[in-house]
Amino acid sequence: MATVADQLITALRHGGVRRVYGIPGDSLNGLTDAIRRVPGPDGVSWELVRHEETAAFAAAADAALTGTLAVCAGSCGPGNLHLINGLFDAQRSRVPVVAIAAHIPIAEIGSQYFQETHPQELFKECSVYCELISTPETAPRIVAQAMRAAIEDNGVAVIVVPGEVLLARSDDPGWAQRPVLATRSVYRPDDRSLTNAATVLNAAEKVTILAGAGVAGAHDALIAAADTLAAPIVHALRGKEHIEYDNPFDVGMTGLLGFASGYKAIGEAEVLLMLGTDFPYQQFYPEDATVIQVDIRGRHLGRRTPVDLPLVGSVADTLAALQPQLTRKTERGHLQRALEHYRKTRAGLDALAVDDRGRTPIRPEYVAATVDRIAADDAVFTVDVGSPVVWAARYLHMNGRRRLIGSFNHGSMAGAVPQAVGAQTAAAGRQVVALAGDGGLTMLLGELLTLVQNRLPVTVVVFNNSSLNFVELEMKAAGFVNFGTGLHDPDLAAVASAAGLLGRRVEQPEDLEPALREAFAHDGPALVDVVTARQELSIPPAISVEQAKGFSLYAIRTILAGRGDELLDLVTTNVARRILS
Repeated sequence: MATVADQLITALRHGGVRRVYGIPGDSLNGLTDAIRRVPGPDGVSWELVRHEETAAFAAAADAALTGTLAVCAGSCGPGNLHLINGLFDAQRSRVPVVAIAAHIPIAEIGSQYFQETHPQELFKECSVYCELISTPETAPRIVAQAMRAAIEDNGVAVIVVPGEVLLARSDDPGWAQRPVLATRSVYRPDDRSLTNAATVLNAAEKVTILAGAGVAGAHDALIAAADTLAAPIVHALRGKEHIEYDNPFDVGMTGLLGFASGYKAIGEAEVLLMLGTDFPYQQFYPEDATVIQVDIRGRHLGRRTPVDLPLVGSVADTLAALQPQLTRKTERGHLQRALEHYRKTRAGLDALAVDDRGRTPIRPEYVAATVDRIAADDAVFTVDVGSPVVWAARYLHMNGRRRLIGSFNHGSMAGAVPQAVGAQTAAAGRQVVALAGDGGLTMLLGELLTLVQNRLPVTVVVFNNSSLNFVELEMKAAGFVNFGTGLHDPDLAAVASAAGLLGRRVEQPEDLEPALREAFAHDGPALVDVVTARQELSIPPAISVEQAKGFSLYAIRTILAGRGDELLDLVTTNVARRILS
């Protein structure tokens, strides 16, 4: 007779799961032993990491890359508690993940037992489903419901299970015989709503499209709609990989990481058509435009900006039904002006992504642009939040085959390497590049050992500016003197070499490309530690009065604090370089 753990692994296997990320623990013994006893292609592999947070991040990246259910596991108490940050990221990124949270013995629940927590309460906010398996008899239904919730709601489902239940015998042979697989549906607004939308769009002279990750799988339909409506397409960050390639209507990003051209195209719109985006920053929406929003989640309609015509449906199905009702616009002045502004903005950004006549520290823009130029056409990029995500957003080019994964909604530090673990595990043989900040890398530095132990040929590129760089920018904008943000780092390439990676440190611009090419060609994990400019500013497309005042206050307070050299470095990096370039 099989154990509950045996049945659970069989159910996951029938549902397409091939890997479980985690760290063993006594309350997980039933699960890990069930995995051990069925090795090879008929089983599920155990992917060992050094921190449970990494297990959740890795599972989220696995799910994002494959589009299928991924699984992570944590032992009772602190073990599964460590999962929570990565699970928040998976939930907010809308990827299907099942988390197996082992629990203390049932008889001890409520007694303040060793390592006792309350997982059902802890994981409630970061999941679409969270239930306790209290007996072997309840396991089949809860496991099936968890898997179904994760794949249909594109979110996290948590199975809380005490260790003794995993080891209990189950005489129910049928619970894993019906695989839990994703359904396929057509999902769009009714005909009347579509006709109303078409009427508004056809009557408008200036339409701009703001598109996000919900456009995945609808690229051709998006381009067709933009062509018909003579509409420039602005993308949010999570939409970048799905939108900007093969797109003659692309005018870049908006938002804190975006371009002036994207901001301008939205600001001048008569009608803003929002497609599959939950772009959160209200200050970047137009004040007077008519807004049509399409989202598969009805409760998200209108929560960022007032919406005149809300439409519930998938972008692909909605555009397919809407397109026949649209009238091709002959007046294309709005589009042409937006495209011309984008060309100028793009040229200005590209002018910064160069070797500045051998000057040091190296421009981070140059690092990102060089990675983009020599990386594989189907590379998977994982990106830390903070300054690495700024440069990735502006200088990595998507082509329909490349992927871009990061903590773009949850905004957690330290995601790049853990997500690369999941991406490389799920896509062996594909180039995976982690763009990490020195702060993010060192937060979960032990995962370099995971890359070595699991033989994952990830290339880690470190933007090493010896600071929590984006935090410093936020301080400057708010008028604060930078404090508590400096990092005293070792030679990170030497650390990587000691851990078993190929480690290369780059301090001179002429050494950057050779080091990157060597790392990309290396048969194993590699780390390139690039010393980059600390004071490089990533200016958003719209500067508020408060931010301008903040920078002035920062300058005054920095001088009064006796740190005028910092202000001089800021000016030298961001003004003199641009005059000379």
